[in-house]
Amino acid sequence: MTGPTTTSWPSLRVSDWTPTRETLHMWTQIVGKIRMAHAPLLNHWWQVTLYVSPRGLTTSTIPHRTGAFEIEFDFIGHQLEVRSSSGEVRSLPLRPMPVAEFYTRILDTLDQLQIEAAIRPHPNEVDPAIPFAEDHTHASYDGEAAALFWRQLLQANRVIGEFRSHFVGKVSPVHFFWGGMDLACTRFSGRSAPPHPGGVPNCGDWVMVEGYSRELSSCGFWPGGGDEGAFYSYAYPEPEGFADQPIAPDGAYFSSEFQQFLLPYEAARAAPEPDRAVAEFLHTTYEAAANRGHWDRGSLEDDPSRWHGTSAPQRHGSA
Repeated sequence: MTGPTTTSWPSLRVSDWTPTRETLHMWTQIVGKIRMAHAPLLNHWWQVTLYVSPRGLTTSTIPHRTGAFEIEFDFIGHQLEVRSSSGEVRSLPLRPMPVAEFYTRILDTLDQLQIEAAIRPHPNEVDPAIPFAEDHTHASYDGEAAALFWRQLLQANRVIGEFRSHFVGKVSPVHFFWGGMDLACTRFSGRSAPPHPGGVPNCGDWVMVEGYSRELSSCGFWPGGGDEGAFYSYAYPEPEGFADQPIAPDGAYFSSEFQQFLLPYEAARAAPEPDRAVAEFLHTTYEAAANRGHWDRGSLEDDPSRWHGTSAPQRHGSA
């Protein structure tokens, strides 16, 4: 990795951290599968995701017997932190190591806390899918690159979170899917969708059927699709004329390769107002899906500032 910046919208070329990105992808899959092993199913697999935290990526609270635990990637201190409601804490240093070693060490760490971790021990949505215990290929960890990626996620999480606030229909959290290694937020029209055809590498078609069981417009950020990653937006099912709709800002386009709208991260970062550029992309691509799909926008959207400047009653203890 060469020449990164540490601005609020940092520069991180995908090609400069590919070995670390691929290793970290596998590490997040292991941690995500541990959450999946203990959390009850939520619609569209929302129970399996990770979340951007003030220091990295976290599982949030995972139920375990009558207690709970949490696993967090700390990209400031470069530690994997495992915290239990029993009060115990275990740490695993994040450093160059094969996926096989990371897998063994995290299972040992959980065993010390008497936490079971019966997971399907090979990755999804990648090809080839090397079993975790046998993966000595992916063994890189550039801490500076990992921290810069997290800072990219911080910005994406913040702006996508503001975009989410304009929707009062069913909408997902802003969360990190370890299968595709992307930060995502999904809005739903309220209507059913045709069964997804599947076809994702090393991922059962039934997984996609659950994920795409309702008509949706999804957006997010991932370390692909551009020199420094890309913001994306797509619709399922894709309404007629979706790809031809006008969108903003300059630099955004419909990718025939990925079948979705893309805004390269570097275009957003270089814009006079990166927040506004990303927001324009998110709003205009959603509008392309909602308008062409004939969503009931009047009942699904609202102004997040609707209570500002009012004397709305406050709950006890609120500011």
